[in-house]
Amino acid sequence: MKQIYTNVIQFRGSHYDLGYMQGQHLKDSFLVQNRNKQWKVRIPHFRIDVEETKALFKQLGSSIWDEMEGLRDALDWPMERVLLEFGGYRLKIQRSGCSIFVGNDYMIRNYDYHPKTYDGRYVIYQPTDHGYATIGVSQRVSGRCDGMNEKGLTLGYTFINRKRPGDGFVCHMVGRLVLELCANISEAVNLLSNLPHRGSFSYVLFDTESNEASIVETSPRGVEVRQGNTCTNHFEMMKKENRHFLDDSNKRLTVMDGKQDYHLTGKEAFRMLNDSDQDLFSNQYRNWAGTIHTSAYFPKSLASWLSLGGDQEPAEFDFANWLTGTNFSMERIEGEVDTDIPFLHMEKADWFKN
Repeated sequence: MKQIYTNVIQFRGSHYDLGYMQGQHLKDSFLVQNRNKQWKVRIPHFRIDVEETKALFKQLGSSIWDEMEGLRDALDWPMERVLLEFGGYRLKIQRSGCSIFVGNDYMIRNYDYHPKTYDGRYVIYQPTDHGYATIGVSQRVSGRCDGMNEKGLTLGYTFINRKRPGDGFVCHMVGRLVLELCANISEAVNLLSNLPHRGSFSYVLFDTESNEASIVETSPRGVEVRQGNTCTNHFEMMKKENRHFLDDSNKRLTVMDGKQDYHLTGKEAFRMLNDSDQDLFSNQYRNWAGTIHTSAYFPKSLASWLSLGGDQEPAEFDFANWLTGTNFSMERIEGEVDTDIPFLHMEKADWFKN
């Protein structure tokens, strides 16, 4: 078993200042060193257009471009490299698996991916320039793979396919944009329907007014919206976008669907996803589909939980209290996973091996 950790990062201020602070912390970090080595092995199959990317962020009314400039200044990098690493536009996405379950007052999510991609950053941010305050798990530093904002809007996504990618934002930057710019599901659906999407993903949305989640199926070729409280790694509406082999995705969906009539509490649902003997937790780290974290969000109370690895008790966060100005005392969340694969943020990673 490998002992792992996630850093708890708290910040109040402008997007530029957030970017600058993160850039200072990232200098000479394993995260930056490992990604630099990655590009020597994995050739990017996309191009970066600085002005086009800047124009898109500005068109959306987002201040995230200022964060890119803060990262640039702190790291002393050209903007092209900042966008390559953190820009969230036109990036290639590997395969992955995830499961999301929504109950009466919560969203619980297993994040299944590869250790060499994991940021190890749980970010709580309150902008002073523009956008809603958010709490959630960082991906590619500037993006969010799941999270909740101060209005109680909660988001998680699941991978569908990486065939036929288009020009557009990748999943984690889409998550960040939705959480910072949207107050509720209606606004989020509207934004998701109008964003350019790089790949095919389902975005699960839950807020304080909803009895069930909205699942937005997105691809470079279209967007569809449906209702539902469970989601794995295939579309129900845009089925032509699905992969050919969906046995595991269907199996996990069936497990969760079978529990919907049990009216599980948040704690019971968390155990269903996090316990290693419940058919949802995965140790398939070498196949880009091992469960790294289980997260939970409670929109009405603005509570948030996070655990690393399986069979863990979650660290609990009172986001509502944090919004009043009281910082969390916890600086690190610890856990363990059954793998010997290096984690991006903790140790040297060899990209010539799985």
